[in-house]
Amino acid sequence: MRAVRRIVAGVSVLALAGTLGACAAGDGVPTLTWYINPDDGGQAEIAASCTEAANGAYRIETSLLPRDAASQREQLARRLAASDRSLDIMSLDPPFIPELAEPGFLAPVPADLQNTDGVVQGAVQSASWNGELVTVPFWANTQLLWYRKSVAEAAGLDMSQPVTWDQIIQAAEGQSKQIGVQGALAESLTVWINALVASAGGQILDNPDAKPDEMQLGLETDAGKKAADIIGRIGSSGLGGSGLPTADENASMNLFQGDNGSFMVNWPFVYPAMQAAAPDVVDDLGWAVYPRVDAETPAAPPVGGINLGVGAYSENVDLAWQAVSCIVSPENQAQYFVTNGNPPSNLAAYDDAEVNEKFPMASTIAESLQLGAPRPQTPYYNEISIGLQRTWHPPNAVNPDATPESSTDFILAVLRGERLL
Repeated sequence: MRAVRRIVAGVSVLALAGTLGACAAGDGVPTLTWYINPDDGGQAEIAASCTEAANGAYRIETSLLPRDAASQREQLARRLAASDRSLDIMSLDPPFIPELAEPGFLAPVPADLQNTDGVVQGAVQSASWNGELVTVPFWANTQLLWYRKSVAEAAGLDMSQPVTWDQIIQAAEGQSKQIGVQGALAESLTVWINALVASAGGQILDNPDAKPDEMQLGLETDAGKKAADIIGRIGSSGLGGSGLPTADENASMNLFQGDNGSFMVNWPFVYPAMQAAAPDVVDDLGWAVYPRVDAETPAAPPVGGINLGVGAYSENVDLAWQAVSCIVSPENQAQYFVTNGNPPSNLAAYDDAEVNEKFPMASTIAESLQLGAPRPQTPYYNEISIGLQRTWHPPNAVNPDATPESSTDFILAVLRGERLL
């Protein structure tokens, strides 16, 4: 596999890492290293709590990964390819899991953690590869439709019912307002494209387990064209604001908080952020499930979050999975949501009173996660995601009659080694 060769090609600088096994402290307690993505300290708190609950069976120490997902992927992939024994537990961004699972870099999930009853479907799908659970869902994320109640009311929209992109576009245009979306040349653009295609009943990759020269994309379909139409209309009409080609999640939130804000698709982190920065907006704030592309087809909102994997070369695989079982308990997930704003993957955590007090939209988040569709699951996700970004940017240049075809041609050529990203 070319994906594996790319990983292996860069491991020489990490060759010594394979000698770093999980060590035991002076008291003889095995130390497990948990590689975590940056947060507000919640994972370190859970590590301390689970260490205490282990009663001397193990100790968990955290090690911080880079801030952006792409750099996290590169560091973990290279170290796993170098048979690094220090990679006990890893917080993994879902799109990159197939790339690590396919070459056998992840230890098999034990039977007692295979039960996914009560786990939101979007998280289960993102934690799996080739029909098997290869990681364990920790926290899950999704985008909601956030709206100004006053704008929706003026447009005559009943927000207790599903709404479509056409409806919110018309509502914003009719009141000279703007829509918060992510049009930057970044992963957030892939998230938007995938959600639109999936919400229209399609999928970006038709055969995710195929070899590169046999892969088939689903962009040159009605679903792909509808997705391109929505992005192109928002981009060319100015509804996304003048900064749309560089707009990430924070920029979208800032636009929504402004005088011309109306609707926004974004992750739940915006709620506590707006409470602190724009309390007047919060007084006029509503939320709903992601917009539909077709009125009769349920939306397929974005799915994100973090799943936990155990390195195949860890010297303490069994202990690592014991620690994972503690980390993902509904109690820890609920506490992590309350303190760090990251939604649980386990539905039981949404019954927590403190969760519902701090996040009154918790039930909408859970509903969205049940409907959510993961991004294309393939060991070649990186090529597909960057290929989409290269060909669907800037948003004002996206054309339903041309972009799906040109994007398909470019991505397939990259996958077959005929073009470079």
